[in-house]
Amino acid sequence: MAELAQRQALGQALAEYGSVNPRVVVLDADTAFSTMSILFKERFPDRFFNVGISEPCMVDVAVGLALGGLIPFANAFAALLSLRTLEQIRSCVCYARTNVKLMASYAGLSDYKDGPTHHSITDIALLRSLPEMTVIVPADANEINQWVPVIAEYDGPVYMRLNRSATLHVHPPEVEVQIGKGITLRAGDDLTIIAAGSMVGRSLVAADKLAEIGVSARVIEIHTIKPLDKELIIQAAAETGAVITTEEHSILGGLGSAVAEVLSEHIPTPLVRVGINDTFTRTAPDPDTLMDAYGMSVGDVVRAAEKVLERKNV
Repeated sequence: MAELAQRQALGQALAEYGSVNPRVVVLDADTAFSTMSILFKERFPDRFFNVGISEPCMVDVAVGLALGGLIPFANAFAALLSLRTLEQIRSCVCYARTNVKLMASYAGLSDYKDGPTHHSITDIALLRSLPEMTVIVPADANEINQWVPVIAEYDGPVYMRLNRSATLHVHPPEVEVQIGKGITLRAGDDLTIIAAGSMVGRSLVAADKLAEIGVSARVIEIHTIKPLDKELIIQAAAETGAVITTEEHSILGGLGSAVAEVLSEHIPTPLVRVGINDTFTRTAPDPDTLMDAYGMSVGDVVRAAEKVLERKNV
């Protein structure tokens, strides 16, 4: 079941929380109608800043606002926010540990029609490598709504990655989220599927299909890529003996790599990573078609599960 687009959910959540916390301000790089930060501007025009098509400048302005005691949410396309502004994020946000919240919209392949320049397939890898940065990848609109106040009340840099479009429904409206704590969405004993973002819903569908062939798959959402919930991952690996990761991102440097690091250091376990296999992506009629074409379909998750079970049972 499709639901509210993630960018729409963020725009509404920021506009609603703005009335609760007057320290919150919102910035955009001339994409307010796309990121839906326009909803905040309509309610709080004096607390909204459009810096124009200048993402590095936007980050620096956000730093200044944070140093002045405000809580800035800076909005832009994920591909641009993670690449054009990386030096400013490293030096002025992370190294200085300023209280800037980076809202990265149109992430993964969700900006399907604009091609590889606008597909953010490396942003998690880049941002999680920076000291002091917290990286969050919500699964659906209800989760985004809960994250906004949590992020605002957290003192430190945050990068939240959002899709342009709607994702499969995962959570009830009252879902509780906590930085660094994953969520077990489905019990299972044969293997564990560790998913993030848009792939959480697809992984749950895959778990249903695996159940039809007698495979019991545990499904864990890791919404916080950094800090990672190592304890939950280690426990799941110990109890099921096989792991696959699923993400709308390159398999290099993202969730799959983060989980591989944990497993290799603490509990070596058969692992298969589902994601974009070290390639640039093209355009498609819609994001679902594009994800399916690059190895992130429900069928791909099922096949990865079958593959990792073969390795587990050797």
